[in-house]
Amino acid sequence: MSKIGRRPIGVNNVDITIDGQNVSYKGKLDSGVYTLPAGIKAELVDGGKVKLGSTLDPKDGNRIWGLHRALLANKLIGASTGFVQNIKIVGLGYKGVLKGKGVEFSLGFSHKIDYELPKGITIEIDKTGQNLAVKGSDKELVGSVCSHIRAMRPPEPYKGTGVIVAGEVILRKAGKTKSS
Repeated sequence: MSKIGRRPIGVNNVDITIDGQNVSYKGKLDSGVYTLPAGIKAELVDGGKVKLGSTLDPKDGNRIWGLHRALLANKLIGASTGFVQNIKIVGLGYKGVLKGKGVEFSLGFSHKIDYELPKGITIEIDKTGQNLAVKGSDKELVGSVCSHIRAMRPPEPYKGTGVIVAGEVILRKAGKTKSS
């Protein structure tokens, strides 16, 4: 039995209707339909929770059961509260500025980098331009945007400058030492 798949999903302020394999949800930030694969069924239990059940064989079915429980939970959390990922830009003159529907980054190159934000993603930038908050209702899309921004200037191990995603640990290396 799947340890993740058997846990009920709490739905706060999200309207849910279940029609066979389709789970329709509507929250204050997002709405949509999540389709479950054959062999996994959803049911509403008392207390306003969604519980998934599996009729698949335990060997391979537990992975699919737990996966779809986690994906459905992410959709429901995104519809009610959304996801936020913080980014810090470290370096002299490194910053980001909102320009129209995108962000213009100055990351130490001879040119500025324009990044167009996908639909459903918003970015808040503080007045220094070095602390960014990426917000959206789709967890995968928020992570993808953070990954693209980080790839523009990955943190380097000697000075620690670059784009750092919150929670990331940068292993610092010692520089050259002067020998006498």
